[in-house]
Amino acid sequence: MHYTLSPLGDQAVVIEVGKKIDRSSEQKVRAIVSRLDAESPSWMIEYIPAYTTVTIIYAITEFLKEDSPYEAVCERIHALLEGVTQIAAVQQKVVEIPVLYGDEYGPDLDFVAKHNNLTVDEVIAIHTSGDYTVHMIGFAPGFPFIGGMSEQIAAPRRQTPRLMIPARSVGIAGVQTGVYPIETPGGWQLIGRTPLELFLPSEDPPSLLAAGDKIKFYKITTEEYEELRGGAE
Repeated sequence: MHYTLSPLGDQAVVIEVGKKIDRSSEQKVRAIVSRLDAESPSWMIEYIPAYTTVTIIYAITEFLKEDSPYEAVCERIHALLEGVTQIAAVQQKVVEIPVLYGDEYGPDLDFVAKHNNLTVDEVIAIHTSGDYTVHMIGFAPGFPFIGGMSEQIAAPRRQTPRLMIPARSVGIAGVQTGVYPIETPGGWQLIGRTPLELFLPSEDPPSLLAAGDKIKFYKITTEEYEELRGGAE
């Protein structure tokens, strides 16, 4: 498997598998993550998967005797990834996310529909039929950047971001979809809200989702939403 290495500060190395966000890059990132999980080298503090990269943060104290800690880490990475060619057939976790679409929970659903010359029902049907994968967690605690959304419902970010977006809001930005786990400013087009908590600070890990997870969105009614929330809002 072809990849390149580059430094990120003095305690991290970026493994890049390509320049394009596609299925091939996703599989290569997952292959690297699988190897890192299996080997869990003592010098690795943590790793951060993204669209086309995996960043490894390393314990520089283990390389202080080396002439170049960075070069020494690169040698370890090359040895670690030797023989990694493609992702093995593994069972990906599938997470079903219920969504109450439109109205106060999805104030931008009408805009997304008009922007794409579709009806609201067509947008919902397309959004719930996507083959989704979590590419990375970032921006806010537990925020999943989810790929696999149809270009039929793609929409630009808002020209003026909202100062506060309710937790669990489901949004669209470009050809991506995602869920705001916590209340935060943001500029994505909001099409609905899920009753599920994605950020669980008392749990280990604190994020319900992880890179590589498969996602299935499905539509629910107001009554189902309130029942799943247990009256808590």
